[in-house]
Amino acid sequence: MADQSGKTAWITGASSGIGEALAKAFVADGGSAILSGRRVPELERVAKETGAPERCSILPFDTEDFASLDPLVKQAIALHGKVDVLVNNAGISQRSLAIDTEFSVYERIVSVDLMAPIALTQALLPHLLSNGSGQLIMISSVAGKAGVPLRTAYCAAKHGLIGYSDALRSEVAGQGVKVLVVAPGSVRTNVSRNALNADGTVRGTSDAAIENGIDPDEVAQIIWRAVDDGKREIVIAEGMEANIPVLRAQNPEQLFDMVEAMVANGYAQKLAPKSES
Repeated sequence: MADQSGKTAWITGASSGIGEALAKAFVADGGSAILSGRRVPELERVAKETGAPERCSILPFDTEDFASLDPLVKQAIALHGKVDVLVNNAGISQRSLAIDTEFSVYERIVSVDLMAPIALTQALLPHLLSNGSGQLIMISSVAGKAGVPLRTAYCAAKHGLIGYSDALRSEVAGQGVKVLVVAPGSVRTNVSRNALNADGTVRGTSDAAIENGIDPDEVAQIIWRAVDDGKREIVIAEGMEANIPVLRAQNPEQLFDMVEAMVANGYAQKLAPKSES
């Protein structure tokens, strides 16, 4: 990872998982970090654990409070004089069949996973363009490359984030601003515990795939290396998950057969909330 001295990264969802790991790695290489999320004690813990809390600023906010973003962006810029990198990492997942899922769940997930990163990016974009440089990192998902069961809302939002990012990249590439889309597979985070059930309640339990997933610190190193290398999109996944984007592009019929077989073989029942099992 390159020396990040003199650079500031603003990271949402920085209190745990990939966001926490990205913050620690960036600060370890000399950078400053603006840590955002809703859980201030956890953000303070992350700042302390970077080993350089003096280069970390805590900026809590609700990503869905779109009306507050303009003053928030001004506050973020004032903290270190500029923002060089924005990591749109905050998000929420889903574990429910479409037929059972209340529409409010779709509204919430699309708001958090798609509209919120778009809103924050749009609010910060004039600053990046005026500087003539900047890096946007959009944390999508393998589920943003292909539809997978029990995640219809999540897939819709993450697909949309990739579409927005691809279009934006083409517009700002000649103005010094780079866009990296990251599509992780299973990573050892709280994503499954925090996922929404069909009625909007929090699932509260994890999946075996997530528990056996890639370490967030490894994911962070891969992401920062991709930034150094000027990559525009990367997939970070193992096994079958790594093959999903390839199949979607090269042999979609085989992929459709595969995910349909997952459902036919009881995938939904295996991931059902405990209260329903």
